Amino acid sequence: MPVDRLLPTQEAEDLLDLTRDLADKELATRVEEHERAETYPEGLFATLGEAGLLGLPYPEEVGGGGQPYEVYLQVLEELAARWAAVAVATSVHSLSCFPLFTFGTAEQQQRLPEMLGGGLIGGYSLSEPQAGSDAAALRCKASPVEGGYAITGTKAWITHGGRADFYALFARTGEGSRGVSCFLAPGEVEGLSWGRPEEKMGLHAIPTTTANWDGAVLEADRLIGREGQGLEIAFSALDSGRLGIAACAVGLAQAALDAAVDYANERSTFGKKIVDHQGLGFVLADMAAAVDSARATYLDAARRRDLGRPYGRQASVAKLVATDAAMKVTTDAVQVFGGYGYTRDFPVERYMREAKIMQIFEGTNQIQRLVISRGFAR
Repeated sequence: MPVDRLLPTQEAEDLLDLTRDLADKELATRVEEHERAETYPEGLFATLGEAGLLGLPYPEEVGGGGQPYEVYLQVLEELAARWAAVAVATSVHSLSCFPLFTFGTAEQQQRLPEMLGGGLIGGYSLSEPQAGSDAAALRCKASPVEGGYAITGTKAWITHGGRADFYALFARTGEGSRGVSCFLAPGEVEGLSWGRPEEKMGLHAIPTTTANWDGAVLEADRLIGREGQGLEIAFSALDSGRLGIAACAVGLAQAALDAAVDYANERSTFGKKIVDHQGLGFVLADMAAAVDSARATYLDAARRRDLGRPYGRQASVAKLVATDAAMKVTTDAVQVFGGYGYTRDFPVERYMREAKIMQIFEGTNQIQRLVISRGFAR
């Protein structure tokens, strides 16, 4: 059954209907094939772009969909309920556009329509092999040269790495936490090569790779904001990105809940459907409560963002609550299926594998607890 949503406008209702229809036809029908074979879904992101789903939270005047963040996140949730990897990549694409939209000059922002209209796909390149949670420990360098910057170093854990057309790249132009700068990097440039895709537990259809920068030169107008502003840009973008991951986690958890409820209504033991056994019914009730609570948490943060109010703490809470809920709900879904849940005959084993990474990327849940607790100290 479709999620019963409280949406702000009829336009938003229509958008969610369109999203469900497209996701059922284009995502749900292909997910098992590509996740099992670990193959990239060629042409799928062009389809999402043509439907206007890749730039939803950005204004129409720069090529976006002009939708409130609470609506955009619910679209992401619907995508994730069919195919988590695609929803995560869509969230990362939106995240990669944030620096240019928020900190770019008017001239630089002329690139936005193609980025937001689906003509180009973006990636986010912050982490390095030795610098994940500790972003200030970046070593990749951007050295001034005639006409721009030469980039040297290795970046890691890049969603859509080697497939995206552009990347929000963070590299060191000075010392310390104020020595990191942000660049809009092209996906192909002399001196840039890509590592072998990581062999991951889940999200197999979208590659995650390292990028090796060997003196590749970026033009001066590729610098976003001012030199040394990179971490400010990165962290402000991540507040929005964490909400995207929270929505993806809720979509994944909803899919697991739906599968468990369907199975519990079909499977019988001791002369009655297993849903009618109180012990299992209570498990399903707890799963439903976790999904509903997580959804309410990310929507609260999104509505604060839409109102222009501070939402960083709420974004961390939403990411923490939603991804922990997804891990618990998907694990319980496997339990509901019993031995069948441990096989690849049913999707719940995939859901459980996919949920784990959501507790890790866009800031581990330990980092979210740190962010939240620091707010108390201030």
